[in-house]
This record gives sequence, structure tokens and C-alpha cells, in this order.
Amino acid sequence: MQSRRHHVPAEDLAALAAGHGGEGAVRRLVAIQYSRHVLLVRGVADAAAEAGHPGAARVRAAYDLLAGIQHRAPGAVDAVLRHPAVGAWALRALTGEADPLLLSGLAAAAAVRGGVPCAVEVPVRRGRVTLPSLGQAAVPGGDGTAEVRVTGTGAVVAGTVVVGTGARVAVPADPHTDAPGWQGLRRLSAGTGDGAIGLLIDDLDPWRFPGAGVRGRLGAAEAAAWSAALEDAWGLLRRHHWTTAAEVRTAIRVLTPLTPPARDHISATSPTAFGCTALSDPGDGLTLAGTLAHEVQHAKLAALLNAVPLIRPGDDRRFYAPWRDDPRPLAGLLQGAYAYLGVSGFWRRQRHHETGGRATLAHAEFARWRAAAFQVTRTLLASGGLTPAGEAFVAQMRRTLLGWQQEAVPPDAAGLAHRSAQRHRMRWHRDHARRP
Repeated sequence: MQSRRHHVPAEDLAALAAGHGGEGAVRRLVAIQYSRHVLLVRGVADAAAEAGHPGAARVRAAYDLLAGIQHRAPGAVDAVLRHPAVGAWALRALTGEADPLLLSGLAAAAAVRGGVPCAVEVPVRRGRVTLPSLGQAAVPGGDGTAEVRVTGTGAVVAGTVVVGTGARVAVPADPHTDAPGWQGLRRLSAGTGDGAIGLLIDDLDPWRFPGAGVRGRLGAAEAAAWSAALEDAWGLLRRHHWTTAAEVRTAIRVLTPLTPPARDHISATSPTAFGCTALSDPGDGLTLAGTLAHEVQHAKLAALLNAVPLIRPGDDRRFYAPWRDDPRPLAGLLQGAYAYLGVSGFWRRQRHHETGGRATLAHAEFARWRAAAFQVTRTLLASGGLTPAGEAFVAQMRRTLLGWQQEAVPPDAAGLAHRSAQRHRMRWHRDHARRP
């Protein structure tokens, strides 16, 4: 499997810095991430051999099988390698924090997707065999090994079985559905034709999202609620935020449920699981649309940073961020500013499509976050911690935000935004008064 060299055109960099970038620029960022996943997976096989891992031969055999499947069913391998959990696992495997033998699960998943006949020995972890991007089979007996056998031709995978000690699990013809002993990653879709979006809910893969807070399998009623929220959110994005919609459809592949907090709604994006948006619950269509507009900004910047350094290394200072309760490093400050540039742009449009109290809140969201992001761009530019490319990038962000500062906001909404911002800053300084 071969990766390729990538270059971010100057016009893409300028368009991304201005706030969006559009589908073409994001597609090129996605290509960078795909090549990164290819290199990471190949690195896992190489590192296992160099370290003398006891399963190195099996890891290499799995990699060779994956490469062979790519010749027969390239789309199947692409779908597996693009799955966000694959990047998170591979990065951890390279640092010794994850099992390199799980590479055989990638090969098995690609074989299932492509209908390529083969037999693959795969690890069983906690009684589960994970096929990334597809789902899990229950194989009793704790840890050990099982065999995935794929029969049939083309895309016919009804003959696929997972065999372990005392277990035989048939993977259904549509692996995204459940069957005895099998749980599939459920599909979500919204829209029709060229305007459709398709996502997966990954509530199974052990590497679906790094860090704490991921929750387990959604119930059927919860999955249905996520589907309904996506339908509403996608319609809203397509009607009023078409550039954001195109970027979301290009960059985001997976939604991962997080454990709900005591109050409010949380969402997150990780650079190691590119293409995944993690969230506590979808809320209503407006909430989910705003979440996607926010998180796609993080995804874009994370992908860009893999190709273009914007922050000078070695800076350990911490700064005030108007959207966080903790002091943030320079890289985190840039991520937040770029995300809230997108959030401001979302509410800048959406406020004109709301009425009554919802309109006041929408105006207030625009007013608060345009001011917050603008303030942080000044901090970033004054920090001395940006590369020349980073300075140009943030300067373009600031030009966009400067234009938005002049746009009229109703006085009651402006007052609401100002009071919220002041409360946050006073609380932050109270809690961190002894920090530089």
C-alpha cells in the first residue's frame, strides 16, 4: 500500500484561514489524512518486526493480506483505513500502547467488505472480535484468537463467519445490522441523491475515541433519536449553511456517543481519530447542526496541522480562552479560535432564520463568539509562538472576524453576550489568579 506526497495550495490555505475552505480544500485535507493512516498501518507492521514482537509474523501476514485485498477491492480497503478508530489504534500501536495484532482485524474487515475469500486469525479481546468500520462478534472465553472466514464472490458476504472456541457467528449480508452474536455499526443517513449524507455510529470499537467518557452501545430508541436529529440538522445545514454542509459531508464519517454530563451538552474532536465527532447526545436539529459546524472546524485544522506547521514547538505557556475553564496551551488556543470562528459564522447566518426568544439567543451567540475569537486572534498574533505560516493564517482569521464586529446585533442580545463573557472571565481569573 502506497501513500503519496501532498501539498496544500496557497489558495486552500487562504480559504481555510478565512473560515471555511469549501469542499475541494477539505477533500484535499482528507486525502492527507488517508495517506497518514496508510503510513501508520505500514509502520505498525514494520515496528513489530523491528521490536521482535512475538506476533510479528502474524502482523506482517495481515498487512500483506490487506495489501493483496487492495488490488482486488480497493474501495473496501479504503473504507477500512479511513475509519477514525484505525488511526487512533495505529498511533497507539506504534508507541506500544496497543496490540499490533489487531491489524488482522483490519484485513478481515476489508475482506468482508470486498467479499474476498480468505481465512484470517484475529485476536479476541474480552470476548469480542472487532472488525473496524463494521462491528463486533461475541466469542465467549475472554482473550484468545478466532478465525474470520470469508466465502463467496464480489460483495456477497453472507458466508462470512467468525469461529472461536465453541462459537460460530455468522456476519449478516449487511454487516451494519445486528444478528445472533453480531453487533453492527449502525448507519445514519439524511437527505437524498447528491444532497445525502451517510454516517456511522461507532459505539463499539475499543479505539473509537481516545480518552475517557465514551459510552457503550446505544439502545434502539436512542439510535432512532440520533437518526431523527441528523435528519433535521442536515436539512438545516443544507438550507442555510451549504458550505458547512459540504465540509461536514466530506470530513466527518462517524459519530461516537459520549457519557452525558450532569448539565449541558458536550462534543469533541481528536486529531488521532480524524473523521469522528464525539458527542454526548445529538439534541435537536439546531443543536446538532451547531455541533457539526463547530467540530468540522477542529477536524479541518487538525488535518492542516499534519501538513503545515502553524505553531512553533517547545512553547509551554498557558493562556485565557473565553470558551474554556482551564488555561490553554498555544496549540489549544489556536484550535479553539478556529472552532469559534466557525461557530460565529454559523450563528451569523442562523440568527436570521430564528424568531422570538430563539432569535435573541442566536444573535447573542453570534455576538459573544465573534468577540471571543477576535480577542484570541490578537493574543495569538502577539504571542510570538506562531510560525510565519501560522501568523499569516491567524491574520486572515482576524480579518474575517474584524468585518463581523461591525454587524448590527439587537441591544438585548448584545447585553446578554457581554454579561455571559464577563461572568466567564471573572470566574476564570478567580480560579486561576495565581497562574501567570
